[in-house]
Amino acid sequence: MEKDWTWSLKELYESFEDPAFKKDLEDVEKEIQRIRAWAKDNFASRDGETRKIEEYIKIKQGLERFMKLMSFSMLSLSVNTEDAAAIKNMDILRRLFTEMTDPDVAFDKYVAGCEKLEEYIKASPLIGEHAFVLRDIKDNARYQLSEKEEALLSKLVNTGSGAWSTMKEQLASTLSMDVEIDGEKKALSLSMIRNLARDDRAAVRKLAWETELESYKKIDKAVAASLNAIKGEVLTVAKLRGYESPLDMTVKQARMDMPTLTAMLEAMREYLPVFHKFFKKKAAMLGHKNGLPWYDIIAPVGEAKMKFTIEEAADFIVKNFNDFSSRLGDFARHAFDNRWIDVYPRKGKSGGAFCSGVPLLRQSRILTNFDGTIDAVSTLAHELGHGYHNYCLKEASVLNTRFTMPIAETASTFCETLICRAAVKTATPAEALVIRENDISGNAQIIVDIYSRFLFEDELFRRRQKGPLTVDELNALMLDCQKQAYGDGLDHNFLNSGMWVNKTHYYYASRNYYNFPYAYGQLFALGLYARFLETGSAFVDKYDSLLVATGKNKLAGIGRLVDIDVTKKDFWVSSLKIIEKEIEEFCAD
Repeated sequence: MEKDWTWSLKELYESFEDPAFKKDLEDVEKEIQRIRAWAKDNFASRDGETRKIEEYIKIKQGLERFMKLMSFSMLSLSVNTEDAAAIKNMDILRRLFTEMTDPDVAFDKYVAGCEKLEEYIKASPLIGEHAFVLRDIKDNARYQLSEKEEALLSKLVNTGSGAWSTMKEQLASTLSMDVEIDGEKKALSLSMIRNLARDDRAAVRKLAWETELESYKKIDKAVAASLNAIKGEVLTVAKLRGYESPLDMTVKQARMDMPTLTAMLEAMREYLPVFHKFFKKKAAMLGHKNGLPWYDIIAPVGEAKMKFTIEEAADFIVKNFNDFSSRLGDFARHAFDNRWIDVYPRKGKSGGAFCSGVPLLRQSRILTNFDGTIDAVSTLAHELGHGYHNYCLKEASVLNTRFTMPIAETASTFCETLICRAAVKTATPAEALVIRENDISGNAQIIVDIYSRFLFEDELFRRRQKGPLTVDELNALMLDCQKQAYGDGLDHNFLNSGMWVNKTHYYYASRNYYNFPYAYGQLFALGLYARFLETGSAFVDKYDSLLVATGKNKLAGIGRLVDIDVTKKDFWVSSLKIIEKEIEEFCAD
């Protein structure tokens, strides 16, 4: 019997008609109303501060059923964006989520006003366990609005940025185009079209790129309206809260600081010419004279036809994970064997890939659009890295599992690094070329393309302050940013003006600049990998401990756990030099 490579959600609920789903939804609605009443009664006075803080921590820990409902609805919707029941229940759950705004804001203000918080941290084990979170609340109190304003903003998201984001995702995930390949015409989804960028036939890759750009014309005006609305909302909220800009807001919410971001971006800019050299080398290998055309950025090179079935990919990943840590390898095998992964693309399924933790089950679910390439195997390893991060935090209090985006990308890119480095060691020369090129291409995406996306979003925010941008203006801005980042490494006659339509990351009002965290994760992970090479198996326990600590530290503090100073440009340069060495070796062949 052929294995089912869709994920299983029955561990959550059988369906939206499952009596258990309906009962949990009803119970959660009642529980939230009880919490609202409790907060109103208890946070109005300062007596018994220790008891009240402890009680609310327990309340937050007890809301896992809400997350169970949310997980089932979100995961169901991600594999079928037209699922009416999922859409309806997501709307209900988002509304319930906003109902927690009042008590959460009241708690934050209560903590911010505690003059004896440090005494409570020392005296109470429960409060002490959550010391970092509570101190973080106190430090960021100045950016919080009144309870009424916070509640209003939370509710408006459902009909504002949240609704725009949902519309954009529905448009993109249900978009299809007729494509004729080998004399056969097929209706392909956008994710399927984009997967053709890895096809071993140049004509098919170019056709896919042309079709992708043409497909955007069907939805670009509506998506532009979505983008303008979301970014406009973000600008308004950032100003209301007192941040200097959306970037200032993002950096502070990431538990980062501007010197760290500046140091990393300066290092990235300095090393762009190194990546341009790689692009020109790859262009020459594929027969191009004026730089690499966009449609060949992730084209396969070499004669080795590395194609994996999902079963082969699973074995490949588990074996190489085991070479680092049996805990990591066992985790991956369990995920493959227990249907934690939805593998293949299909119409209505969200594009790209992600990992979502399911806290109540102490599990994760992973979505990919697997096409059998080595890049797809790397993506799978990346998402399993996210899952392993969740696994390492399975015993932690739910309030201590909230790590920020830059560090969230560390475990995932570390796992990618393990796969690529280990695979090269046992590969034939022809296969090693494919693996090395794929690894460098992945790094180029993280450093160069991510930098272009950062430039785009930063400039978009500046221009959006003056008014909405048209489709033509967005296309032109995207091209300009690609030219700045890719330089003469790409053929400027063949770029991708529609990347702003495709990238879901631009459409999260609560996750702005969802680009530089990938570069942070990649370069930090390379620094960790260098430590592993220096110390061997002794590093494994330290690595797991670092992942456990991610919810209870700022980024600089996490770095210090492994003797890394993320505020210094020298660290980021040291990681980029690792990639530079690979590029030099690749270009010398």
